[in-house]
Amino acid sequence: MKLESNYIKQGKTTAIIAYITFIGTIIAYFMNSEKRNQFASFHIRQAIGIWVLFFLMYTLISPFHSSSLNSFFSIFKIVLILFGLFSAIREEQEMLPIFGPLFQKWFAFIK
Repeated sequence: MKLESNYIKQGKTTAIIAYITFIGTIIAYFMNSEKRNQFASFHIRQAIGIWVLFFLMYTLISPFHSSSLNSFFSIFKIVLILFGLFSAIREEQEMLPIFGPLFQKWFAFIK
């Protein structure tokens, strides 16, 4: 989904920062708290969803399975982060595969 170019450019840096570690997501959230850029908010919701999903996977599922499953989780997390990051860089609001629509719904309070 494409938004107005100038509006996207204003939120692009914040959107990119959101995908750079969990701390980056928190920083992006506070950077966006005053301006409330829709493009940045979209990517912040996606990034928070990634971090919450994988925190739950690592704490609830990983202890009971092999290291190969942990490796799969790590690779899947990296793929989702890169997908979101490149979407932000390309100035697009492309939802993450499988979980993207859920993240937008669950974290709708982030405006």
